[in-house]
Amino acid sequence: MNYLESLFEDLDYREISVKNFEVEPVTIQFVRNFVEKWHYSSNVNGLRVSNVFGLFYNNNLIGSIIYGPLGMANTWKKYAENEEDVIELRRLCCIDNTPKNTESYFIGSTLRWLKKNTSYKTVVSYADTFHGHEGTIYKASNFKHCGMTSKGRVIEYDGRIYHDKCIRTYYIDKNGNKELKPFAKRVKNSLENGEAKYIKTTGKHIYVYSLK
Repeated sequence: MNYLESLFEDLDYREISVKNFEVEPVTIQFVRNFVEKWHYSSNVNGLRVSNVFGLFYNNNLIGSIIYGPLGMANTWKKYAENEEDVIELRRLCCIDNTPKNTESYFIGSTLRWLKKNTSYKTVVSYADTFHGHEGTIYKASNFKHCGMTSKGRVIEYDGRIYHDKCIRTYYIDKNGNKELKPFAKRVKNSLENGEAKYIKTTGKHIYVYSLK
């Protein structure tokens, strides 16, 4: 089964109890198309991934959560003694026609799975004010509000929003040389020729959940 085969997004699930939903570990390949359609960022390019979950009803994919290492270098030091103790909730999205408590149920289920099956101690996530998010879902999931990030900027390219670090991603070629990744080159060139642009952001709400 894959996302395209389980595409039942037009159905109305709002009258169904979340207890009838199932949460299962999946692969990033399984949910990529779904996340690109339903998450406000519309992309998973360059996303480092540790754990991925799907939310299902009768084997139909209706939600996805992606966890991974913290996106900002050295940020983990604020929350733990070791980098491997911290994980970030990087993507959360569900189809529109689900019950109001779907997201908190989904998050809670994945937190319990992480607590049981991994050694992570802390989960960090962000509510992006640039997109009008205040973190209501995280509050409902018993995350602790820990302030705001500083103001920054993002890149608008090809109708999507990317972190400005996307133009600073590299790989080592066969000769041992450090080279910009192809996507980074495209975005950087687009910034230079006006096909992409920087947008200032107001900062994000920081939410933290202790697994231990």
